Amino acid sequence: MTPEQKKLMNIFILGFAFMFMFTAFQTCGNVAQTVISSLNNTEFRGSGYTSMAIIYGVFSASNLIAPSVVALIGCQLSMFASGLFYSAYIAMFIQPYTWSFYTLSVLIGIAAAVLWTAQGTCLTVNSDDKTIGRNSGIFWALLQFSMLFGNLYIYIAWKGEASISDRDRRTLFIALTVISLVGTFLFFLIRTPASNTIQLSEDDDGSSDILESNLPSQGNMSKAVDAFVKSLKLSITKEMLLLSVSMAYTGFELTFYSGVFGTCIGAINWFGADAKSLIGLSGIFVGLGEVLGGAVFGLLSKNSRFGRNPVFLFGLVVHFLAFYLIFLSIPTDAPIASRDGTYSRAYVDPSKILSMFCSFLLGLGDSCFNTQLLSILGTLYSDDSAPAFAIFKFVQSISAAVAFFYSNYLLLQWQLLIMVIFGFFGTISFFFVEWGTVSLNPQETRYGSI
Repeated sequence: MTPEQKKLMNIFILGFAFMFMFTAFQTCGNVAQTVISSLNNTEFRGSGYTSMAIIYGVFSASNLIAPSVVALIGCQLSMFASGLFYSAYIAMFIQPYTWSFYTLSVLIGIAAAVLWTAQGTCLTVNSDDKTIGRNSGIFWALLQFSMLFGNLYIYIAWKGEASISDRDRRTLFIALTVISLVGTFLFFLIRTPASNTIQLSEDDDGSSDILESNLPSQGNMSKAVDAFVKSLKLSITKEMLLLSVSMAYTGFELTFYSGVFGTCIGAINWFGADAKSLIGLSGIFVGLGEVLGGAVFGLLSKNSRFGRNPVFLFGLVVHFLAFYLIFLSIPTDAPIASRDGTYSRAYVDPSKILSMFCSFLLGLGDSCFNTQLLSILGTLYSDDSAPAFAIFKFVQSISAAVAFFYSNYLLLQWQLLIMVIFGFFGTISFFFVEWGTVSLNPQETRYGSI
């Protein structure tokens, strides 16, 4: 097997590992608020929205130290240890307690920062200018298959259920815990590319230093401090400040499609006994949109001659269409409806078909934004990727934390307005960075960058 084939194999293993882990976690997040509202344990006082706000809030702060952690213990061990915390959070729902619910919310926030920083570094060191677009698309498509399988089970098993029984809850979360652990152990199959095992002290390659903690040119503690300093310096550069607006938008819309929209569907009493199972079906259609977007804009990126901007703009148009249809058809009080749901009506009657179409559009648009951000960061910071990806997740997660917090209180139309504003200005800021990247690297489009 050639070095390039080994790198591509690493990308596939990385994608499959994340697919298993996030089959469990995405499904967990999609149904958390609905499951909690159906708990028979009156002593439990947790909120799914609040838990996700804590996760993303801690996630955002932890991204400041995540590059240092990855520098100390390496990508592989970082992703494995993080996966164990993800599995513990999911297992908590088998027998939930308020204290364990919020404690693990904090711990998984820290683990998520380390996981995604290590993932970004692993993706970058297994790619180059010619393959970063393709590899980003492959990883994203495999990751988003996670939206299909767990949600398919929910749609089948919960069909006709007015509330979720303790038995159904335990069955679901035992299975999700096992699936998460399978993905966690897959990280041990990733091998360091041969080009990154040689001595690189004269180039001071940050990405390689992170993977190979035993390089003699720099001590572990020195590398950790250096990674932290680089993150702070990078965060105030012009390109990163502009991209931060785009990153913030991905956090707001992540909150909406992964937690809020499914809750809205499950709260609509117009859907009758199918309302709860439609949460799973919605997740499936989000996943289909994500997979299609990752495949089209990643695997077919070699045919692109126009850079990343058209894909980013297409994602914005798709999301704005989804937001308009949701505004017309979903009751405004659906995100904050009580356990009994809502009988309110929007401008048109709620439609199952229209809701699933909107779910698909949300996933398709999200894949546009994330594949292009992964690609542009991998291009701009190919020599030292960990701080860049840490900043990406810092901004994305802090906006997601804010969004999960206000989802407890804001009516639907105000949540949609926030996303419209950030989506518009985030797209403009992305355009400026992409134009600057192409002007500095005019040969980039020949490599098929998406």
